[in-house]
Amino acid sequence: MPPARKRPRSYDPAKIRAAVLAQFGHVRTAVAGLTPEQLARPTRLGDWTVRELAAHCAMALDAVDRLLAEPEPARQTGRLLDWPFAIAADAPAIAGTARRLAEEHPDLDAHLAAAERRFTANLDAHPAGRLLPTSAGALPLADYAVTRTVELVVHTDDLNAAVPGLDVPHDRQALAAATRLLADALAVKAPGGSTEVRVPPYAVVQCVEGPRHTRGTPPNVVETDPLTWIRLATGRRTWAQALRDAEVSASGERADLSAHLPLMT
Repeated sequence: MPPARKRPRSYDPAKIRAAVLAQFGHVRTAVAGLTPEQLARPTRLGDWTVRELAAHCAMALDAVDRLLAEPEPARQTGRLLDWPFAIAADAPAIAGTARRLAEEHPDLDAHLAAAERRFTANLDAHPAGRLLPTSAGALPLADYAVTRTVELVVHTDDLNAAVPGLDVPHDRQALAAATRLLADALAVKAPGGSTEVRVPPYAVVQCVEGPRHTRGTPPNVVETDPLTWIRLATGRRTWAQALRDAEVSASGERADLSAHLPLMT
């Protein structure tokens, strides 16, 4: 008899809302203190500057406003776990919009504050089940809000990498949600039960085809910390780099995840 299908992970909309706003608040505070020279620094995102990256953080919230302006889909056609694999197609348009917004809004703090107000107002005005026409299909607003934790956690890390000593903090709930969503996405991309991937304290998933583990210590185990996992999942770090620098431990013949990473590009 095949194993029972695991139920999708659920997220508390109130906690996700608080996490998104907390992480965005950390970004706003950090950006407000940057000098013109720091805003002009390059980032690890191609030819984006820190200013353009900050403008893109506002886009992470304004995406909700943009999608709510579209006609509501008749029915849900996507899943939350489809989202990590769907956004690559949007990358060229996203980059162009970030550059335009950075030019149009010299006062970045005012721009970020306005995005925060719109996001808060939209969550107040619409039910969690309101469908949005996303690139991953029609998703409930509550599910799409979870994806905002990934955007903000990833780009907080990008900001920290671009500006030495910036050290923008990561909200614990936002980091947890982003870690769990990307761990569950790995289990979708590489289904199976032969390998256990541990990202303490937030996530444990079974993945990769092969003999299924049922009890005792799994024969194939991967373990890493949340930020390293997020960097691996989004292509900020390669599997080989993480192994070389002892940022990930991998034991067992099926513990090599290099063929399945990154999940998002």
